[in-house]
Amino acid sequence: MQNRKTRFQILINSSIMKKLILLATIVFTNSIYFNTNAQPYSLFYLITMNENMKTGERIFIENADKCLAIIEEAAQKMSVKGVAVIAFIPGDTTESWISKMKVVGIITNGSSNYLAVAYSKASEMAETYKNSGCGVREPMKGEFGFQGGVLKEVKSGYILAVFSGATGEQDVELANEGIDWLYKHY
Repeated sequence: MQNRKTRFQILINSSIMKKLILLATIVFTNSIYFNTNAQPYSLFYLITMNENMKTGERIFIENADKCLAIIEEAAQKMSVKGVAVIAFIPGDTTESWISKMKVVGIITNGSSNYLAVAYSKASEMAETYKNSGCGVREPMKGEFGFQGGVLKEVKSGYILAVFSGATGEQDVELANEGIDWLYKHY
């Protein structure tokens, strides 16, 4: 009986050992693969870049509500209703963003969805890095080429502000109210 347990334990230990060796081999080959395909950035650069992005996101989060309130207040002074959107794009290339939206009176007017138009303006800027409706290229599907979105580069990426619901000129004026205030915090 003692020999059977010992043989069984050896088989189990052998099976476990094979699985561990297989796992170690997979981890090792994957690390070689990913290391050879990694960008040649220094560790200091990556840490600094990541910290700048985190700082930019933190600034955005801390100031987003106040920025939207400033746009809303300006819209109310102009007797304009619609939707305000602000966003932060970390880094040099649009791969993600964080955004916040505020309905300023109405989200639609029966024939126009101001939220959809606002995000169309924002998405155009995220691709062109220019103010919406500036005419640097023909609008792509999903874009309208409308004015009303403004973009500024900051140390850690880009910030943008959009208003939709008034004339193009009024939308730009309201977006500028917000982005000028937010830019001061970067």
